[in-house]
Amino acid sequence: MMHFSDVCLVTAGVPRLSAFYRTVLQVEPEGDDTHADFALEGGGLAIFDLQGMEHMAPGSMAGTGAGACVLLLEVEDCDGEYYRFAAAGVPVVKTPATYPWGARSAWFRDPDGNIVDIYSAVDSD
Repeated sequence: MMHFSDVCLVTAGVPRLSAFYRTVLQVEPEGDDTHADFALEGGGLAIFDLQGMEHMAPGSMAGTGAGACVLLLEVEDCDGEYYRFAAAGVPVVKTPATYPWGARSAWFRDPDGNIVDIYSAVDSD
């Protein structure tokens, strides 16, 4: 049986992306300017340097693109987190909305163009 553990975002700007996720996640990462790890409940977020990937496996990044990932973060209060993100200057993609499947979500964009979807469960009554 497999167990999902982490997502790794590959970037040319580890310090910039780490600073963004430090603000958004309110977690201090472990690492340096080439690799950072954020320990989160249920899994983790790693950020790794593009050149580091190429060094480990030459040609591995050919044909890949930045900004094609969506990270989903479950939060207690979607609206409260929406206002916190917006006040921190995080670019808004979609304001909070409630969906028939019992979720309320808002979307933001990280510095590499990835979407950060924050959501919370809502009563369907």
